[in-house]
Amino acid sequence: MSEKVLQYNKPSLHGQLTIPGDKSVSHRSVMFGAIATGKTTVEGFLLGDDCLSTIDCFRKLGVKIEVSGTDVTIESAGIEAWQEPSEVLYTGNSGTTTRLMLGILAGSTVHSVMTGDASIGKRPMRRVIDPLRQMGAHITGRADGQYTPLAIQGTTLQAIDYQMPVASAQVKSAILLAGLRAQGTTVVRETEVSRDHTERMLRQFGAKITVTDGVVTFEGGQTLSGTHVSVPGDISSAAFFLVAGAICRDSKIVLENVGVNPTRDGIIEVLRNMGAAMTVVANEDGQSEPTATITMETSTLKGTVIEGGMIPRLIDEIPILALLATQAHGKTVIRDAEELKVKETDRITAVVDELKKLGAHIEATEDGMIIEGPTALHGASLKTYGDHRIGMMGAVAALITDGAVTLDDAECIAVSYPSFFEHIEAVKK
Repeated sequence: MSEKVLQYNKPSLHGQLTIPGDKSVSHRSVMFGAIATGKTTVEGFLLGDDCLSTIDCFRKLGVKIEVSGTDVTIESAGIEAWQEPSEVLYTGNSGTTTRLMLGILAGSTVHSVMTGDASIGKRPMRRVIDPLRQMGAHITGRADGQYTPLAIQGTTLQAIDYQMPVASAQVKSAILLAGLRAQGTTVVRETEVSRDHTERMLRQFGAKITVTDGVVTFEGGQTLSGTHVSVPGDISSAAFFLVAGAICRDSKIVLENVGVNPTRDGIIEVLRNMGAAMTVVANEDGQSEPTATITMETSTLKGTVIEGGMIPRLIDEIPILALLATQAHGKTVIRDAEELKVKETDRITAVVDELKKLGAHIEATEDGMIIEGPTALHGASLKTYGDHRIGMMGAVAALITDGAVTLDDAECIAVSYPSFFEHIEAVKK
């Protein structure tokens, strides 16, 4: 771990930034390229630790992958041609890699063992493994497959009709990826719609998939063909600079090529509800993932309520939205966010504990938190819990605190945003 002391002295922020590639899309571009037959080219790939873990796993399966800057080329003869890995597939801190790989490997022809870091070892996997076992998957692991390490023996799968108990793009995606190799028609039913990057990318790689009123229907046995993927900027990463631009004095920053997928753009709606001085201009580039240029200026904000169907659209942005709420006038209530308890850490407890150290008026609830503002924040020593989003929340807080903020582990931010501190320096005036 590397401690980092941040002493910014309340700067204003000005300039343009191109946000690094979307983590969810980057993961899937490599996964789909490895499953597909032929060559897949990816531009704008996120060179974060999580996405590099995905590349490493597929290289161990014998897939040829070349990386040149943020361009990635994947050449594959299809899933049937994969080699049984002689090494354990190590997923690092990446829940997306771990959970989606379960769906992919379950219907493959190889035997594999997968594990991650200490944080992954605590994250629940049965939510993915249970529906995969209903499809006939052979998966074993600690606590009957609840925790890594996990062993997967690829086999022939049968399609299922599955009602999602909670909104989870990772669970949905694992089932759909298993459905690629399953016999019959896989159906996934969502009460609250989660991220649809997998559905979009299946179509991009040539598959036929139907989505109607939260019901995803997908015929097994389809083959995918290599294609070109342009990765948009990650809105979850952009969120930290959107909030920074809103709460720092005399600021105006422009974020280019930000992904605004409607299953991910909840933060834009919340910022508008809170009165943010923000403009969003859509790009007409014909890509499967919509993008926009977003401009944010210093804003007078008001409290709001974040709940229900909004939560899956901004689940990863809640830590930074909690910081934003400390600077808004009135009460902000976040509820229906139980999913935060099983992220990289228990993000409800972590966010509340660390913001309290800075002087925030914030309390945890069973499914979220309540924040009163506006509050002047002061410096403190913060824990990141090895969680990149908690680390970045602390760093953005340092832009408005009286006194320095010390992060106990700044390296964890490289998981999703390796150039984060360079970008702060680029716009800090």
